[in-house]
Amino acid sequence: MSYSFSELDFIKPELGAEFTGEGTHFAVFSAHAEAVELCLFSEDGGEEVARLPLPKREGDVWSGYIAGLKPGTVYGYRAHGPYEPNAGHRFNPNKLLLDPYAKQIAGALEWDDALYSYRIGDPEEDLSFDERDSAPFMVKGVVQDPDFDWAGDQAIRRPWTETIIYEAHVRGMTMTHPGVPEDLRGTFMGMASDPIVEHLVDLGISAVELLPIQYFPDDRYLLEKGLRNYWGYQTLGFFAPQPRFLSGRAITEFKTMVKRFHAAGIEVIMDVVYNHTAEGSERGPTLSFRGLDNLSYYRLSPDDPRHTYDTTGTGNTVNIAHPMVLRMVLDSLRYWVGVMHVDGFRFDLASTLGRTRHIEFDREGTFFDAIRQDPILSGVKLIAEPWDVGDGGYQVGGFPYPFREWNDKYRDDVRRFWKGDGGLVAGLASRLAGSSEQFNHSDRGATSSVNIISAHDGFTLMDTVSYNDKHNEANGEENRDGHSDNHSDNMGAEGPTEDDGIRSARDRRRRNMIATLMLSQGVPMLLGGDELGNSQQGNNNAYCQDDEIGWTDWSGLDDPFLNFCKGAIAFRKAYPALRQERFLTGEAAEDGTIEIAWYRPDGAVMDEAAWNDGDLRTLGLFLSKRANGEGADQLFLVCNAGGDCSVTLPEVNGITAWKRVLDTGAADDAFKDHPAENPAMVYGASVAAFEPAA
Repeated sequence: MSYSFSELDFIKPELGAEFTGEGTHFAVFSAHAEAVELCLFSEDGGEEVARLPLPKREGDVWSGYIAGLKPGTVYGYRAHGPYEPNAGHRFNPNKLLLDPYAKQIAGALEWDDALYSYRIGDPEEDLSFDERDSAPFMVKGVVQDPDFDWAGDQAIRRPWTETIIYEAHVRGMTMTHPGVPEDLRGTFMGMASDPIVEHLVDLGISAVELLPIQYFPDDRYLLEKGLRNYWGYQTLGFFAPQPRFLSGRAITEFKTMVKRFHAAGIEVIMDVVYNHTAEGSERGPTLSFRGLDNLSYYRLSPDDPRHTYDTTGTGNTVNIAHPMVLRMVLDSLRYWVGVMHVDGFRFDLASTLGRTRHIEFDREGTFFDAIRQDPILSGVKLIAEPWDVGDGGYQVGGFPYPFREWNDKYRDDVRRFWKGDGGLVAGLASRLAGSSEQFNHSDRGATSSVNIISAHDGFTLMDTVSYNDKHNEANGEENRDGHSDNHSDNMGAEGPTEDDGIRSARDRRRRNMIATLMLSQGVPMLLGGDELGNSQQGNNNAYCQDDEIGWTDWSGLDDPFLNFCKGAIAFRKAYPALRQERFLTGEAAEDGTIEIAWYRPDGAVMDEAAWNDGDLRTLGLFLSKRANGEGADQLFLVCNAGGDCSVTLPEVNGITAWKRVLDTGAADDAFKDHPAENPAMVYGASVAAFEPAA
């Protein structure tokens, strides 16, 4: 079959490969290329059947239209231009390039030296030039038909005050669940299966946050060690679902998963990586962006453009300050919302996205302005990981509305308080109240903080109470990788133990931390598997562990701790005082009622001496929320990291009698209501909650 470009009687503004119903329009950006060729391949991607120079260039967009070309066509690009690394240019037409807008990936990346534009081992290193064809080893794009039956699917757009996030890995979540069919394990269809959806619904989850599902390859150095890129934070295709998560070949499986979650009332949030790509530093392979226009797509050293400028710790940084690169990111986000129906995004190393042309972080920067003015993106859930590894990259509290932010200060203070560290009552108070010192500015609300106790990066909840030290030997880096300061405590034995006393203490501390998470202002996020007692055997950096270390262990389905987690989430949902839209100031209303107050165990209001008391381990918190001006939802919370303590319950807002409605020290009856004497005994190392007695 012969292929040729046809004239279009209309302009196609879209980039990528767009099927029109009668043919396919191809368009790709490159400001510095001298020519761009479209390469068409056989259905299996093994044979290049045509190589056609894109005939049209306008505004640095190269394009062409082929009548009759249908979905399923396999393709890639080759770009001609200067190979001048010292000037930032690395064009090499011998290297097949993945379309940055490819909607589906064909084949698997097969690591070979031909994937590099320079000759590996050459004395001139990356200044040398490699003439081998990389196509036999390279993944390709596939033309897509966007049609899908979305009938009945509706965006949920649940308020942040009602959001409970569950961070999960598509493969890890489904690989060992006994109820997931074996042929669906590790896939989007496995995530959409009844056992997984029913578990999330029963638990009370409102949004699932998926670790990266955009196309990423396995790193060469990991494969050489017998490992693989499990987490997926090495994106190469910003529009394409990861092929290994498909049970077949159709990307509609992702859409089916989203539709299934929506039908169950669960939003889908994607963890996205727009700060860097899988091409690495200047010594990395040429797979897509580097070969199309290295000088435009990446930040290069202002002193020597031969080298990449790295604020991500991965070797490269996407040049979000370039208007066409920014457009690519925005187009990708809009694609996942508009075509794939996702409900929001968590942005990996988001500080990099806020770096200006001068590289400093700017909360009023172009990326944030573009998001805020966008009628589609401004209405979905947006979560920032508010740091990167560059200068000035730690920006917790520094992002603009409507972004929410992961709050590592919350994680550290809660872990340290329950570990028994001194001087933490003020820190705990701040976290319970929504971390106002970080987020209460610029008209931001009390849901700005995404509260985490554990996440994919670090110890699981079970490992936080089971290990003093990280155990990352399986990663092949002699335990040098991963954080060493985890604020963890093995409570008497390193790792699993048969000691009933240690096991009981660990269970109580896990209950305390889950209760604290659900009693705090802000947005709670639960790490998938924490409710099951999942352990990673002390590995706090399981990014390369696509095995039992990284997969969720479902043996905890019958553990009482799962029921406690369900109860804690239900408790949060039952009390509006725990999930307020605005920060509480502690100032009395006109009628003399108060919304928030802090108490010592003896019933006195916390004063400066108490806040500075390094030996104080018990803190009381009164919360109130008025419901449309009529009545109030009121709670008194006690967090006691010390020994058994007699706590005087306050007389506040006319309340003189209380009943206990939560007690982590009573494992079997944690949520059983019963009257409370005054003063009330609060068990050591426990959380208690009281509501006004009728």
